[in-house]
Amino acid sequence: MTRHFLDITDLSGDELRLVLDLAQRSDLPRPLEGRGVALIFEKPSNRTRHSMEMAVVQLGGHPVYTRGEEVGFDVCEPVEDVTRVMAGYHGLLAARVFRHEIVVRMAACSTVPVVNMLSDWSHPLQALADVLTMQQVHGDLAGHTVAYVGDWNNVSRSLAEACVMLGAHVVLGCPPGYDAADAELERIAGLGSGSVRQVHRAVEAVAGATAVHTDTWTSMGQEAEKAERVKVFEGFGVTESLMAAAAPGAGFYHCMPAYRGYEVAAAVIDGPQSHVIAQAHNRLHAARGVLAFVMGVR
Repeated sequence: MTRHFLDITDLSGDELRLVLDLAQRSDLPRPLEGRGVALIFEKPSNRTRHSMEMAVVQLGGHPVYTRGEEVGFDVCEPVEDVTRVMAGYHGLLAARVFRHEIVVRMAACSTVPVVNMLSDWSHPLQALADVLTMQQVHGDLAGHTVAYVGDWNNVSRSLAEACVMLGAHVVLGCPPGYDAADAELERIAGLGSGSVRQVHRAVEAVAGATAVHTDTWTSMGQEAEKAERVKVFEGFGVTESLMAAAAPGAGFYHCMPAYRGYEVAAAVIDGPQSHVIAQAHNRLHAARGVLAFVMGVR
């Protein structure tokens, strides 16, 4: 059976742990030896491109970077035609897209694994790097509290899913109107032995937390909303005083790019509690782990 990786929930809890173990192995085989991997980017990215290209190389494959306009999903050609043709060239397809339905349609017709490098619904590669970094810093996440402050979005959704599956307790601190629906919280709560709850004050979200996460308030494609979002998210910036409300030794995490003076203070992201560079580097290791997994490495 062809395994795809579109969401964290495409993995069971045991499979998630296996992928994280594979990410840290130095003796992986090279399941992509002599094979190409199509990396399709509707949305450009620093970390995603470099981490994915190098992960493919380390597994023996040849990455082929392709801009979104070169394939023109549903403009030049239907998604299905692009996918079926590329599946004949490559051992694996990966796409970073605006609409999640694109990767869903790719997976539905592809004869090779499809990996979601980011969509408007989820960012599973980022979540793998997030939990991998937290495990390296704090140990087993079971029983720990992980706080997320900011917008309920693709990043926070995938992070919450992974954390609950690993037994962590997630607290979301989101402004009203930018928060998770009750149905989403119920769905995520059922994924594992962890828990998830939501509050509307940043300080309440981080109280006693082992790890504090945030994301940019204005993601790619939301530039027109920036002024309004800055107003809405006032008081949700992660400052030194906010970090002081977390548990002693708490770590700060950000998927980057980060905007100092907005969602995070420079003193926090550049300070001793920050693990954002290790988190970014772990994008490579997480990518390598999941690519090995979907290619059958166990």
